[in-house]
Amino acid sequence: MLFEFDQYLGFLAFLTILTIGFWLMIFLLTFVIPYWIGGSLIERLKEIKEEKKAKRNA
Repeated sequence: MLFEFDQYLGFLAFLTILTIGFWLMIFLLTFVIPYWIGGSLIERLKEIKEEKKAKRNA
């Protein structure tokens, strides 16, 4: 026999964890990280704009 039953279950658990990790990395790299960077850039640009407005008014 190629695999014992507990080895088969361990192999399935390994493949499941590997697959979940793969798709999690794809999700993070394509959605979460760009959203986070884009949001922080927009906030920083708003801060710079308000600093310029405050200097102009002062």
